[in-house]
Amino acid sequence: MEKVLVTGGAGFIGRHVVDALLKRGHQVRVFDSLIEQVHGGADRPNGLAPEAEFVAGDMRDADAVAAALKGIDSVVHLAAEVGVGQSMYAIDRYVSVNDQGTAILFQQMIERPVRRVVVASSMSIYGEGLYRTQDGVAVEDAARSRMVGIGWDPVDEHGRSLIPVPTPEWKRPSLASVYALTKYVQERLTLCVAPAYGMEAVALRLYNVYGPGQALSNPYTGVLAIFASRLANGQPPLLFEDGHQRRDFVHVSDVAEAFAVSLEHPKAAGEVFNIASGQDRSVLDIARALGRAMGRTDIEPEVTGKARTGDIRHCFADTTRAAETIGFVAKADFERGLEELAEWVAGEEAVDRVDAARRELEARGLVA
Repeated sequence: MEKVLVTGGAGFIGRHVVDALLKRGHQVRVFDSLIEQVHGGADRPNGLAPEAEFVAGDMRDADAVAAALKGIDSVVHLAAEVGVGQSMYAIDRYVSVNDQGTAILFQQMIERPVRRVVVASSMSIYGEGLYRTQDGVAVEDAARSRMVGIGWDPVDEHGRSLIPVPTPEWKRPSLASVYALTKYVQERLTLCVAPAYGMEAVALRLYNVYGPGQALSNPYTGVLAIFASRLANGQPPLLFEDGHQRRDFVHVSDVAEAFAVSLEHPKAAGEVFNIASGQDRSVLDIARALGRAMGRTDIEPEVTGKARTGDIRHCFADTTRAAETIGFVAKADFERGLEELAEWVAGEEAVDRVDAARRELEARGLVA
């Protein structure tokens, strides 16, 4: 059993990872800055296991990071600013926290090396997922036309719609947002620097994570939490484009298990894994399913017909590598997961800031 540092461990995913590590008998130290947008000014967030040691600090503070690394055997690096839309106008903040923070972490680990570092990467680095033509040819660099009347889906050179297929880890990245760019830098820094100093590295490309404990009042959090906040306030979920864009939703309990397994499994070292359910659903379908789970079938999602800069059309995971290499397969049932989320939301206060966030994007020309 090891002493594990979990950066960003007070966040939504982090708290579940902490629980999974404690359950395995590890000691856990949490390092988190408790930013207002996510934590609402709490000194120690609700839901963080009392057995975990908590240290408040900023990833960009080298002295604080160095102190947090003392006595640590392995690191789970989750600390990051999260949000595709916000990253397009809070550029300096996202690059500073995500990339400079990760650089400082590794700078400090030169003198304080650990056995293994597992970093949270993101499916956003793929940009558009993998497609194939109607003739069966794989397309890694699908792009959408912004011309009126063309439609939302990528097309081939003949104007025929491309067919979305599960995206494997070998697909070339296409960085469509500042957030995606920063997550790719976090991933590459980990896989580049850690082995140079005798440390093992693993990168987990997380898809759309959902479950109880998300920051319901943060309009840049996961899409299901945003939808839940709207529904809890009697407002329709807002869907960009036509709502038929397809995503892969994975329960936070499965994600926590993936981190725990990746920290321990000998075959994980040096690998990159998609962490997802392997099932694709349209955003419109999941908004309606959440409405049913929350007893708000009277509220139909509002399809805006607009697109945000940095958004992609379809991306869902090929999960073969994680299953075959480390035996990870997501187990949570989606419908039951929505019911669990709905039960948790019913006991929470959700401040709906989605309209304000959309106005912010529109004022900066990031919605069209």
